[in-house]
Amino acid sequence: MTDGATDHSDAMSILECFDVALATVPDKDFLRFREGRATYREFDATYRRLAARLAGVGIAAGDIVPACFPNSEAAVATWFAVTHLGAVWTSMNVEFRGAQLADALNLTRSDTLIVDASFLEPVLDVLPSLRRVRRLLVYGTGNLPAVNGVEVLSVEALPEDAAPARAAVQRGDVTMIVFTSGSTGMSKAVQLSHGYLIGQAVGVAAVFGGREDDVYYCPYPLYHWDATVGTVVIALVTRGTAALAPRFSVTRFWEDVHAFGATVFDFMGATLTFVHNQPERADDADNPVRLAWGVPMPPFKAEFERRFGLKLLEGYGSTEGGISVFQQLGKAYPPGSCGEVAPGFRLRILDDDGHEAAAGEVGEIVTRPDDRTQMMTGYLRMPDVNAELLRGGWYHSGDLGRLDEAGNLYFVGRKKDVIRRRGENISALEIERALEAHPAVLEAAAYGIDSAFTEEEVAVAVVLRTGATLTAAELRAYCAGRMARYMVPEHVRFLPSLPRTATGKVAKAELKDVHGGAAAPL
Repeated sequence: MTDGATDHSDAMSILECFDVALATVPDKDFLRFREGRATYREFDATYRRLAARLAGVGIAAGDIVPACFPNSEAAVATWFAVTHLGAVWTSMNVEFRGAQLADALNLTRSDTLIVDASFLEPVLDVLPSLRRVRRLLVYGTGNLPAVNGVEVLSVEALPEDAAPARAAVQRGDVTMIVFTSGSTGMSKAVQLSHGYLIGQAVGVAAVFGGREDDVYYCPYPLYHWDATVGTVVIALVTRGTAALAPRFSVTRFWEDVHAFGATVFDFMGATLTFVHNQPERADDADNPVRLAWGVPMPPFKAEFERRFGLKLLEGYGSTEGGISVFQQLGKAYPPGSCGEVAPGFRLRILDDDGHEAAAGEVGEIVTRPDDRTQMMTGYLRMPDVNAELLRGGWYHSGDLGRLDEAGNLYFVGRKKDVIRRRGENISALEIERALEAHPAVLEAAAYGIDSAFTEEEVAVAVVLRTGATLTAAELRAYCAGRMARYMVPEHVRFLPSLPRTATGKVAKAELKDVHGGAAAPL
């Protein structure tokens, strides 16, 4: 790595990496938010005080600790405090509602939840459905609700004794759980190790020459890889600064960049399209950013780089498999290629029979890191799925791609029944189950259609029960309170029946053909 970056090859956890930064740049900003900032020294005191409070209520090594927070210093401090105790930090998707949230929390089998006051209401709504929760720790409120059978405590009011000694851990121990939607069912809990967090951050930062003077800006939530590993941990291993906005806002994007002094940002979904579509200004290139990286790369890459005076890099990977492909800074790649295999990874393209495909042929992308910790440990409580996806040490992504003769990867599409919208992987089945709970709906099919902003929009075809009436607006309003916002369908079609294949499966290709690509909501 370059400049201020450190190898960290012997570090057992992100806290050991933090110790290095604390010893070398204690008074430098570690975190920046719109509402304030914290130096490495200040943050060290904050997370240690919180670790003492959490230890006092019994959180210990090996516990899974779900946390429901918006982007904030309190969220990152909770993450580090839980890590200090040797427990497993589980950043819940704050968009989850109803059964989706209850299912995810029940999967953890945790008896203690930590909740920011801003997220308290949806948690209270599902609390009667949570089978094991006995303690609710609330951050940021003096008005604590009374809940039968559950102890509700203010985090700020917890006794603060001396923080216990840091728990001993191994690089392969699970330290974080991230929820990601699967292709054939409900959201899955991806288990990530200490080694994964460190290794992935070091590897990505090395690609674009992460520096001690870099400020990494991310407008995505902390339940995302991009904000945790891709921003906070990258800042940590380079002794840089992580700047987190509460959400992506195209109207505030450059304002945030200037206010934070951002030199690097990551993008996903339609971020670059939204930014590019803003009216041009004479001072567009007058910004501190030197580089942005992410997926997917838009066709207007060269124009974006010229207009804003920065470099764009693309890669390929996933939370489960890690970032296994990346473009190298200063190297030209063929149009459509997302780069070459990253150092420390191997990649193969397999045909339907499991044989390696020839150059140029499309098949499933499978990857394998030299260091086993550089992919997920596995989905929580899903041994059969893990055995299928991690066969022989290779991660079978379910994604389709091809390699050219030079070893450049081209992403083609997905084998999975997944819709990719605004940087989120959405399970079509999860949407369908929610729709079919509506009393007027007999059956439903969810699928993605091309979006004018890159990636996909959510479309659904719905068959109503005999005699029932329902409008698209009514159905979307019903969805809004029962699923994450990014899952609510933009396009709704009512059909007398769903088209099916010879084997009885819904013919989603036929449904997609009706739209012919991006279209106005129906």
